[in-house]
Amino acid sequence: MLLATLTWGSREAAHRRAAFYVRLLARLALRRWRRTALRNLSFALPGADPEAVLRGSYESIGRVLVALARFPSIGRDNVGDWIRYEGFEHFEEVKRRGKGVLFATAHLGNWELSAFAHALMAEPMHVVVRALDNPYLDAWIRRRRSLSGNNVIEKRDFARAILRALGRNEAVGVLIDQNTAAAEGIFIDFFGRKACVSTGFARIAGRSGAGIIPGFALWSAAEGKYVLRFYPPIYPSGDAEQDTRLVHAKLEAVIREHPDQWLWMHRRWKTRPPGEPPIY
Repeated sequence: MLLATLTWGSREAAHRRAAFYVRLLARLALRRWRRTALRNLSFALPGADPEAVLRGSYESIGRVLVALARFPSIGRDNVGDWIRYEGFEHFEEVKRRGKGVLFATAHLGNWELSAFAHALMAEPMHVVVRALDNPYLDAWIRRRRSLSGNNVIEKRDFARAILRALGRNEAVGVLIDQNTAAAEGIFIDFFGRKACVSTGFARIAGRSGAGIIPGFALWSAAEGKYVLRFYPPIYPSGDAEQDTRLVHAKLEAVIREHPDQWLWMHRRWKTRPPGEPPIY
């Protein structure tokens, strides 16, 4: 019902309405969001105004919800009103190699709109997702994600499906900014503190030869729409740990440029190296 109200009126009014919903949800139902975000900001961006960053993050989530709610009304004729490319030549370069494209993206800006719009502006792609716990909400968002022609890959069976898609020189988008269990990852420096990350993404790139493109749909207040920015590709070196560090270093740099558009509410540093006390 709340999402339905985001289809009413102008996009600017819907953005304000959605930001109010997110703030209300964080205050009344998900207070852990705020605690986690403030804890993350205390060591990741100690010089920033945490309240300002958190307020911007809520507004960013609100814009994601507005886009999701309005996906059925976005098509090839009007997608340019929502988003434009920057760095599209990097995508073309990797495609010419014929070994597929791995988009390294994150919960930064509008990760839902980036994949949806790419299918309309260039070609359909594959998106790797974890199924939501609520089956009704999961079915709803899966339908939305597929409206522009994209294919959804379940995270539990992602490796084989990704390799098949890359073998056909297709593009696959993966969210790389989530916490990983110690048994499944390695520890790297991320915002000056050890974070556990999976090397699976880099290993797939190494096995397939696919180029990795860091790509994010970043909100431009001046333009009133998103810029889908593709950064220069990272080609697999054969050292999965080194490639993993390179990709996350780029992610950190972009988050530092747009801190109010990242999902600080995620317990990104939950997994700790042996012997370290919990952060949260």
